[in-house]
Amino acid sequence: MPSLGFQYPLFIVLIMKISEIMPRWLTLGFAFPLIFLNSWLLLVAFDYFDKIISILLAASLLAFILDYPVNLLERYGAKHTPAVILVFLLTLLTLVGLGITLVPIALEQLTELANRLPVWIKSGAAQLQTLQEIAIARNWPVDLSGLSTQLTERLSGQLQNLTGQVLGFAVDTVGRIFDVVVTVILTFYMLWRGRSLWEGLLQWLPPRLAKEMRFSLGQNFHNYFVGQVTVASLMGVSMTLAFLVLRVPFGLLFGLVVGVLSLIPFGAGLSISLVSILVAFNNFWLGVKVLIVSVAIEQSIESGVAPRLLGGFTGLNPVWVLISLLIGAKLGGVLGVLIAVPLASFIKSTSDSLRSDPDSPPVEVSSAH
Repeated sequence: MPSLGFQYPLFIVLIMKISEIMPRWLTLGFAFPLIFLNSWLLLVAFDYFDKIISILLAASLLAFILDYPVNLLERYGAKHTPAVILVFLLTLLTLVGLGITLVPIALEQLTELANRLPVWIKSGAAQLQTLQEIAIARNWPVDLSGLSTQLTERLSGQLQNLTGQVLGFAVDTVGRIFDVVVTVILTFYMLWRGRSLWEGLLQWLPPRLAKEMRFSLGQNFHNYFVGQVTVASLMGVSMTLAFLVLRVPFGLLFGLVVGVLSLIPFGAGLSISLVSILVAFNNFWLGVKVLIVSVAIEQSIESGVAPRLLGGFTGLNPVWVLISLLIGAKLGGVLGVLIAVPLASFIKSTSDSLRSDPDSPPVEVSSAH
């Protein structure tokens, strides 16, 4: 066994030596409570520093996404600092413009939708009752009466509660001006000096692990968010235009919902189903048209555009994608859902790369670090 004292801390060397002597079942028995305890402490730390972690995550995500146009400008000869300032200012102006134009309209439509939901749901229940009468007249073995009652009693309360939560979240987000300002400032500095920050953090790791993490971070996080934001933008714009052409009530709001939820895996299909059901409550055949057109647009983007931008670089089984989304939602809420898939893919690709050549000797860390 090669000498480990020059590559790893002393306590890790001791643990590795002890694990060679102890039986494997006893080693695993000791490892389980340690993993459980560390996971619990991590959850406590996440809960305690929730606001700080949310700001750091939001700033990091924005910096990752904005780093792409900065790199593009640098390829054409621009200096790093002017490129960062130009991209940051253009992004800020774009967000302010959207906040002045689209956001008030969307919030107004959301409030109006919340007021109309009970009427829509009653209309949907009435349409189901009509279908039930047709089924009885033609002796079809279908019973929609129970479904109609469930729609009226359950879905009405759940949708209104969800709409109220979205409105409360939007008002609360706008009200936290200090957090928004800190996030914007931190995003600028991470975009400006983030490369040296990550390099400094990676220098504390063994060189081989640092090299793999540097590659995986760039591949999984940066490419994922650039591709996912592009796909979500195309989805939102296409759906909004289609809804406006079909004269769907609250077409702008529904298009924005589909675009935003397209940022996460399976979000597009979920949002299309929800929008189609809501529209069908008010007008059944319009809901069918919305479903057909939305699925056609979604499949065109998913099969034609998404593979070129996202490819198969995540390498994750759909089951692990769902598990990572659930864990991300539990730990970090909305931001946790956004980073869950690229983080899981990053962990998988890094571990696979390190495990592919386990016998290669580790490179010794320079004494300068």
